[in-house]
Amino acid sequence: MSAGRSSSAASPREEPADELLITRIFDAPRELVFAAFTKNEHLAHWQGAPQGFTTTVEKSDIRPGGEFLICMHAPDGVDHWLQGVYREVVPPSRLVFTHAWLDAEKNPRKDTLVVITFADKGGKTELTLRQTGLPSAASRDGHATGWESTFDRLHDYLETIR
Repeated sequence: MSAGRSSSAASPREEPADELLITRIFDAPRELVFAAFTKNEHLAHWQGAPQGFTTTVEKSDIRPGGEFLICMHAPDGVDHWLQGVYREVVPPSRLVFTHAWLDAEKNPRKDTLVVITFADKGGKTELTLRQTGLPSAASRDGHATGWESTFDRLHDYLETIR
């Protein structure tokens, strides 16, 4: 299985500074890719962290109004906490949730909104992620790097369960 790696924008990114758009093709059925995003037994294997990081899931209630709280443990020993609330869970086509980094005292910083759509492309899945409300172009580009690495982990995980 191969993840078609495509992004809708050239580098340097052409999106507005407060918006990120990423499109990836996964060689896996849409239902399986959606389940990888919405079933805790799958999420534990790839979620929330770029390559080299590990993740601790403190809370994961995947339903409209449900919350998540995740700690990403960086290779250098620094912990990065994030939280959010699911606004929409529409199997197998759409997820919408807030996403906010927490400061050292675990107070949330600015919320962003993440919309992920899953489109069937002849047995493959076209995943489109749009994250809005980012505070700067640097934040957008940092999130792009993190999401792309996370999607690489998803690709590797999908290879093992397909």
